[in-house]
Amino acid sequence: MEKKDSYTTSHLIVAAIRVLDHQKGVPPDIETLGQALSFSTEESLFFCRRLEKAGIIAVVESAFGTKLFIRDHLELEKLPRTEHDAPIKDDIEKFMSQKQDQFKEIESIKAKQDQKKKDLFAEIEQRLKDKIKIGPK
Repeated sequence: MEKKDSYTTSHLIVAAIRVLDHQKGVPPDIETLGQALSFSTEESLFFCRRLEKAGIIAVVESAFGTKLFIRDHLELEKLPRTEHDAPIKDDIEKFMSQKQDQFKEIESIKAKQDQKKKDLFAEIEQRLKDKIKIGPK
């Protein structure tokens, strides 16, 4: 599958919003849109935020989740037709590396907690052994 530019991707997203709205009778959310277009949730959210800034779609958050609406599809034609999409890849990679760093930090904190727990139990066990050797008073 060839790499699509942001102009084509924007058209795909708007078309998918229309199709999903027609099929399900309710505006789609970002996850449903991503599944329909085989995009990751992060990639879908990135493009939707970009289209929202351009005034093409509206991203509405409610008690029932985040829904996508088409605001002005004619604004699609004002988008540049050739654009380098490396920034999205860089943003996604940066986001994923931040998540990995957070997971590593959480794991190290858990390991420290486990070690503290082991040390505490060893200390308690040693105190009990010492009391048993001394005997009751």
